[in-house]
Amino acid sequence: MDWSRSRAAVPRFEFLAHAGSTNDVLRDAATGSEAADWPHGAIVVTDDQTAGRGRLGRTWFAPSGKTLAISLLVRPAGAGGRMLPPDALGWIPLIAGAAMTEAARRAVAAATEAGAAVEEAPAPAGTTSGDDGPGGVEVELKWPNDVLVSGYKLCGILTELAPGGDAIIVGAGLNLTLDEHDLPAITATSLLLATGREPDADAVLADYLSGFLAAYATFAEAGGDAERSGTADWVRGLCGTLDADVRVELPGGGELVGTAEAIDGDGRLVVREHETGEPQAVSAGDVTHLRY
Repeated sequence: MDWSRSRAAVPRFEFLAHAGSTNDVLRDAATGSEAADWPHGAIVVTDDQTAGRGRLGRTWFAPSGKTLAISLLVRPAGAGGRMLPPDALGWIPLIAGAAMTEAARRAVAAATEAGAAVEEAPAPAGTTSGDDGPGGVEVELKWPNDVLVSGYKLCGILTELAPGGDAIIVGAGLNLTLDEHDLPAITATSLLLATGREPDADAVLADYLSGFLAAYATFAEAGGDAERSGTADWVRGLCGTLDADVRVELPGGGELVGTAEAIDGDGRLVVREHETGEPQAVSAGDVTHLRY
């Protein structure tokens, strides 16, 4: 694959046949002696990552060729080259999650349309159609930065601040063609499993990259003001966590069980605790959507 659409979406595109961690590769490149050659929007991607990691220090492994590990470089300067305020940086993983949610929705829609076209076409002689298509698939953002398909995890995002603070690495792990035997957990899925069709990896990646960079540009032009830029309303509209009953495992221990009522102006999840009835704003945590 030549990745022509994805290459056109970013100022620098590097595809690696193998990588330990694309986040590590990009961080070292973006902060090393040749940092000037790595502009805002540059990416490193592989379909064979051997030392991937997620939030809370979790590690994960996927079979070669069935997932994408994507690391995107953000130079967090706003309009006029001014650095965004530190409080604004918490919106970057939310922007990434929202951009991936929209890209996944379009990939699912494309698979649905392809399935409908096959169903409408006359079947070749001697064959029968057993493909009912992928209808009824729901794609949503789980706060802060997981993408779920019908409640199963399709993509996770890990955002890391590089030393010096002038580079942010946005890492995403996207499940493309994992089958039921490949899944790292019973709560995971892939685009293949969700739709019954192999996705166009270049189209999905290009969609995510262009969506993220456009949304981030709007956010940065507004000086990192999520409300004024429309970023907050965009993310809220895609977030399936809102109005759900949730359990939040808090950093350092402890948990919060309640109803997710809002995402505030700082990107925090506001949860009304079931036991006390009091709202609490959570800036970080591991969220589970509760099903009663």
